[in-house]
Amino acid sequence: RSKHGEAHRGEPFNPASLFNNAVSNIICQLVMGKRFDYSDHNFQIMLKYLSEAIRLEGSAWGTVSLAKVVTIIKMMKHLPGPHNTMFSHYNAILEFISQEVESHKKDLDHSDPRDYIDAFIIEMHHESVLGFTEFNLALCSGDLFLAGTETTSTTLLWALVFLIKTPDIQDNVQAEIDKVIGQTRLPTMEDRPNLPYTNAVIHEIQRMGNIVPLNGPRMAARDTTLGGYFIPKGTSLMPNLTSVLFDKTEWETPDTFNPGHFLDAQGKFVKREAFLPFSAGKRACLGEGLAKMELFLFLVGLLQKFSFSVPDGVELRAEGLTGLTRLPHPFKVYVKVR
Repeated sequence: RSKHGEAHRGEPFNPASLFNNAVSNIICQLVMGKRFDYSDHNFQIMLKYLSEAIRLEGSAWGTVSLAKVVTIIKMMKHLPGPHNTMFSHYNAILEFISQEVESHKKDLDHSDPRDYIDAFIIEMHHESVLGFTEFNLALCSGDLFLAGTETTSTTLLWALVFLIKTPDIQDNVQAEIDKVIGQTRLPTMEDRPNLPYTNAVIHEIQRMGNIVPLNGPRMAARDTTLGGYFIPKGTSLMPNLTSVLFDKTEWETPDTFNPGHFLDAQGKFVKREAFLPFSAGKRACLGEGLAKMELFLFLVGLLQKFSFSVPDGVELRAEGLTGLTRLPHPFKVYVKVR
């Protein structure tokens, strides 16, 4: 953590790639049982393809997920357009994962699975279980990378935007961290209940960042009625998360960055029913628990060691670039070791 932050000391840099590296390596650990060095060529190529694929998915062509790509690629590959780049990227990602699957097979211990790939391969040997095929393993692993890298990395970028735009809030978070943890030992999840202000700031970053405004598409499992409208079985729906994250009847200052939304009069953390960045119900984000841990540990760890600012005269933009996720406009930061 400190090594990479201090490497840029004295000059502004774009933090996006560092966040992508760090977050994706957590998915690598879960899926493949290992981390990659940031200089690893194949790892960097995969991250580049992941980012570009997500950007293209969010464009006018972006109605396809990794699994759907496979079913329509033959039909569309002869048509010109950015979808061909996206298909090419997906194939490269799947190939990267397939190589890891082949490597895992060579030293697999059925009694001691090391990671997601091992566990999936073991399930493939249970013939009564449907869906556990090598092809689905590659698709599911790819989806974990797609969903588990860009989202958290983008939220961390929004964190810097809002904390730099409100330096007094950045100072307050650091004061709480200094008081509860100090500046030497690493933070743990056990610290979160003792850092209510910091926790409130992280929640407000997610609310204002609003990184998946239209959620993921859903489909009506049966005929139903919602808000007086009849929705036939099989209808695709796009749940508008913006409508709850910025609801004027739910938030005191919906359009202003305000950690007080998640604090009571005594400064204790308060859960809010309208806080739904991970969606709701049975199809809520599978990685919610992991994402919450990542955001807390990354941000507390960073703010414990560093202060963030932008060059004089630079005004960070709070409106985002909306693709499949809502990204901040690219920016460079100064990192000062505390």
